[in-house]
Amino acid sequence: MAIQWFPGHMHLTRKAIVERMKDIDVVIELLDARLPGSSANPLLAELTGQKPSLKVLNKQDVADSARTVAWLDWYNARPGTRAIALDASDAAPARRLIDACRQLAPQRGTAMKPMRVLICGIPNVGKSTLINTLTAKREAKTGDEAGITKQEQRIVLADDFYLWDTPGMLWPRIIVPESGYKLAAAGAVGRNAYDEEEVALELLAYLKHHYAPLLEKRYNLGLNASAVAAMHDEELLELVARKRGAVMSGGRPNLQKAAEIVLTDLRSAILGRLTLETTEEFAGWLAAAEVQEQERAARKAEQQKRKDRRPRPAPSA
Repeated sequence: MAIQWFPGHMHLTRKAIVERMKDIDVVIELLDARLPGSSANPLLAELTGQKPSLKVLNKQDVADSARTVAWLDWYNARPGTRAIALDASDAAPARRLIDACRQLAPQRGTAMKPMRVLICGIPNVGKSTLINTLTAKREAKTGDEAGITKQEQRIVLADDFYLWDTPGMLWPRIIVPESGYKLAAAGAVGRNAYDEEEVALELLAYLKHHYAPLLEKRYNLGLNASAVAAMHDEELLELVARKRGAVMSGGRPNLQKAAEIVLTDLRSAILGRLTLETTEEFAGWLAAAEVQEQERAARKAEQQKRKDRRPRPAPSA
């Protein structure tokens, strides 16, 4: 099942970004450090053009630290881009992004030429928490549900530093299937756009190979890492259900309840420090998806050619 979610308010956000870009010096994109590739919005590059970009890997305190370093190197190798990792609720590192913006646009940041920054990101990535930390007060609403912020907000961080916060936005078509599942697992997709059991199975399929000890510790599976990795995904979800008491009448495991437990544990970071993709994995997924998109476009073009070649009926007299 392909996961897609682009409700009406995201269309408005896209238009607002286009309109705002003519007055912006630096674009901050807040990423989820647990999925730094999948949470990067490909539409944003199109909308922001050649503006300097600061990639902020948020929630780094619950991500795999070694993988975070690799992702920072990956983004810092791009021209006109800087990347830092932080925990949005920690005031000290959060201030680092202001210095990073000044380095990207050194000609701005004076009383005559204040720094004008746009902050973007997928839903539920922590933008509102970060802004509240920066301003030391509750400027933005926060919550654990995708789509809390619904309109643009202008925030003055200093006399020479203006920040525009935009609502969380995905993109019209998620072409990388793996990214769709990871975005849903992280809570960036509306709950009516995916099946929780299917997303939990995809999540467990990844975790059992890369973070089996965390699964064993959290759910007391009674198995070693190799045994966990060898389990079928459905069997693993059933075992989680039984270990957590999610059992229906007749002793049948409640897979829906087990799926909710697994997804909640990921979103609340109870599972431990983990990252759901490496730079190499994401690059491979993206390359495969782009090939499929090219093939899809070619088929669509061929269908259109066939349609155009069909003889049209003669006009009636």
